[in-house]
Amino acid sequence: MSVEVLDGVTIVNFVEDEKAFTESVRDRFDHLDTDQDGLLSYAEMLKELQSLRVFETHFGIDVKTDPEELARVYSSLFEQFDHDLSGRVDLEEFKEETKQMMLAMANGLGFLPVQMVLEKDSLLKKAVERESASAAA
Repeated sequence: MSVEVLDGVTIVNFVEDEKAFTESVRDRFDHLDTDQDGLLSYAEMLKELQSLRVFETHFGIDVKTDPEELARVYSSLFEQFDHDLSGRVDLEEFKEETKQMMLAMANGLGFLPVQMVLEKDSLLKKAVERESASAAA
């Protein structure tokens, strides 16, 4: 993990860089595709969703969350990715939904820089690294 400064423009520029964004999304997809069949099952994506602990914490403090409610939320998130409702998510579905989520984050952040703690291989970290490399060139 590292503390980084970013804003909405950092994310938008990353998403609009088709080569960098596609490569990063493909790497993330491949990491999640544990059975290497080219599709993400609910179980494969569930591990990722659970690791985010978005619903189990409130400002970093653990909170008790109803397991049935969590299951409904995770199922709903999976359905957001599964555009054709096949029960599996292919790379294009994953890329398109990831793009929409990243752009929503960019919209929420706006143009004022914020400091965030980012995971080493996260897409946000890759966006910051891309911006840093561009600024150095």
